[in-house]
This record gives sequence, C-alpha cells and structure tokens, in this order.
Amino acid sequence: MSDVIKVLGQLDSSAAAQQTLYTVPDLTQTTVSSFVACNRTGSAITFRLRINIATADDDDKQFLYYGKSVAANDTFTAVIGMCLGQADIVKTYASATNMSFTLFGVETK
Repeated sequence: MSDVIKVLGQLDSSAAAQQTLYTVPDLTQTTVSSFVACNRTGSAITFRLRINIATADDDDKQFLYYGKSVAANDTFTAVIGMCLGQADIVKTYASATNMSFTLFGVETK
C-alpha cells in the first residue's frame, strides 16, 4: 500500500447548486485531514457539506454541516480526520456564488 498526501478537491461554488467536491477512486481509501470554505464576497454565505457513502442517494442523515454561515471575506476551516471508502462522495452546496471549497487528505492505494 502507498500513501499520497494531496489536495483531494477544489471548486468554486455555483449558486444554490449541490456539487461534487471529491469522489474516492476505485481500490482506494481516503483519510480527510481538513475542509476549508472561503467566502470571497462582501456578504455572509451559508454552505452545506455531506458525505454519500458508496454512491448512496442523497439523504438528510449525510450532512456534516447544514446552513453553516461564513462571514463576509472570511474562511471556515474544519480539521476532520474522517475516513472514506471506495466510491464515497463528498458534496458541497453554497447559498451564493464566490465560495471556494478545498479538501485536503491522504489517499491509500
């Protein structure tokens, strides 16, 4: 097995649209070290973060954050230490455009 420390995913939000930030590749386990949401606007924006296990359909039980507010021109950082399995999906949603999301971690193959 080999470990690869990396930026797992980055995206610029679309307003009021759920987007996939990261999908665990085949034959891989992933440890997420941290999640960052950066509000690049002059107004507060809310976001959501969910984990769909093994490509499961969306369900309210999957949310880690729901309606979490990030103040104008501010950044929210969570040190998570969460383990994901093959085909798990990390999804984000922002209430407005100009929110950047970044996920850091280690892929083990």
